[in-house]
Amino acid sequence: MTGAVFWGLILLATLTSLATAWAVGANSNSPPFAPAIGADAISTMQAAFLIGVLAALGALSQGGAISETVGAGLINGVQITSLAATAGLLTATSFMAFGVYTGYPVPAAFATTGAMVGVGLSLGGAPATDTYRRIAIFWALVPVVSGGLAFLTATILRRDDIPETVGVPLLAAVVGGIIANIQLGVLPSPPETKQSSIAGVIARQVETPTVADFDLAIVLVTIVAAGVSFQVIRRRTQASVDEGIRSFLIFLGSVVAFSSGGSQVGLATGPLENLYRIELGLPSITLLALGATGILAGAWMGAPKLLQATSREYAQLGVRRSIAALVPGFIIAQLAITLGIPISFNNIIISGVIGGGLAGGSAGVSRRKIGITIGFWLITLVSSIAIGFGLYKALATVLGG
Repeated sequence: MTGAVFWGLILLATLTSLATAWAVGANSNSPPFAPAIGADAISTMQAAFLIGVLAALGALSQGGAISETVGAGLINGVQITSLAATAGLLTATSFMAFGVYTGYPVPAAFATTGAMVGVGLSLGGAPATDTYRRIAIFWALVPVVSGGLAFLTATILRRDDIPETVGVPLLAAVVGGIIANIQLGVLPSPPETKQSSIAGVIARQVETPTVADFDLAIVLVTIVAAGVSFQVIRRRTQASVDEGIRSFLIFLGSVVAFSSGGSQVGLATGPLENLYRIELGLPSITLLALGATGILAGAWMGAPKLLQATSREYAQLGVRRSIAALVPGFIIAQLAITLGIPISFNNIIISGVIGGGLAGGSAGVSRRKIGITIGFWLITLVSSIAIGFGLYKALATVLGG
């Protein structure tokens, strides 16, 4: 492969990665603020602006773990070349584009994971069976956990003996406590780790005893964060229940959008991990910045139209069911980021909507639609492996490498 071809492939792979990040910003990051728009808590353009900024920040500060998994953890024995990265990204992006234009539920995580497995096998690599097992278990548990948490959340919000001035602030306390412990790559961290939490940073500055394997400082910071979140939303709901719920929807949408950026950017940047970090010798933040830029542009340019459509759907669901769908989304996204597992945000949200609906006696989604959605997810995974494998072979034959 000549130098001109090599640099041409780098340019093509980079542009394809940007296109993938753009699609993620325009599509996958829209659901978090749709309930707030449906409740008239925020305008569409304001939501699109916040989605872009928050998702980009999430990509920069939390995207490294999943990006590494997608780029290096899905195949053993080989490194993803520039040509293989291009083939994988083209395959995944084609699937996403197909989903956008046809309306079929194409999960970005399934398409990207399958594509990278396909090109890795085509390179002669061996399957990373342990990673596949871990991802498969997590993916299988997502509908159960998301639906279960949504059911529990919706049940709490629907109980007559738990007033909304208590139920909504309690959910805010849970979210606030988790925020204090989410892992961020921009915070000072120990040499053996790449990320740290706000609670962890404070705990390292203050010497406190460990009780039952729990650092007392981390526990105290978590309690304080939960308490502050509870009080802020409680005061809002006591002044006006509707205004309090609107405030919580904006707060919840913000943290979910941030988490979405951190969990989704790796789908666009992962295939370029070896190319940027090993072959070009660039720091990982460079690649994350590339993905964050694409997500920001996608949110600002493409999200408003989708937000208008999804906000109408969430308005029909109602604010309680919307909250019940988004709280699990935040929790599961942060867990996936911690474990470095690529996930489909649509999978989480759809499962949450179903679980929240069951709390009211009906999921509001037909069994046929659920079956079609799951079937299409499986088809996406299998076919993306095959297409990624074949596309790399074809490109390698034409370009001689």
